[in-house]
Amino acid sequence: MTAFTNNNDANNAMNPITEDDIANYLANTPDFFERHAQLLAQVQLTSPHGSRAVSLQERQAEMLREKIKALEHRLMDMVRHGTENVVIADRLQRWTSGLLTTRDPRSLPYRIAVDLQSLFLVPQTAIKVWDCSSEYLNEAYAQWVSDDVKALATSLTSPYCGLNSGFEAASWLPEPQSAMSIALIPLRPDAESPAFGMLVLASPDAQRFNAEMGTDFLERIAELASGGLSRLRP
Repeated sequence: MTAFTNNNDANNAMNPITEDDIANYLANTPDFFERHAQLLAQVQLTSPHGSRAVSLQERQAEMLREKIKALEHRLMDMVRHGTENVVIADRLQRWTSGLLTTRDPRSLPYRIAVDLQSLFLVPQTAIKVWDCSSEYLNEAYAQWVSDDVKALATSLTSPYCGLNSGFEAASWLPEPQSAMSIALIPLRPDAESPAFGMLVLASPDAQRFNAEMGTDFLERIAELASGGLSRLRP
């Protein structure tokens, strides 16, 4: 018996019980605290809100309150984003309504740019359309556009959002010098076709149009505007 006991002691010394062993034991022995209920009242932990000691039950209650608070913040964010989405959807509907009720194709590009500026509070907007039918060639939006701009518009598979690094298209704006951030939105009949125009949105706020923002909304604008502007093409 002595030899056996000494052998066990030696094994325990070579393989000491770890915290993981204890955690696994407790996880796999759920009735442990039923047999030793007094331990729950004796365990003292440090509160995250100070150096005072609290019971295990108090610490669990604090953790639960923190989780509830985090969920409340997430819910508030969801409500705020939901409200913002409703506002954007309403503005998009009004912009689309203006697009559909404009009878004269000649005035359509102006309507697209002006309504975007007023409904979505964009400081500056501009639009150019090339390859128009001959009756529209004297309009400001159909005036000369360089091959470089046309190539840039065609190369964009989605709207560009970011700092205005001297884009030629920025010169279409009423005050190009104040355009710190810019969105370049190509207009094309479908995803595989070359661009036939470009819509420019700009702001003096360098973060209004940034590289991290989603472009889903701008892509929807591009699809709707492109469909309406097809009336200007041969």
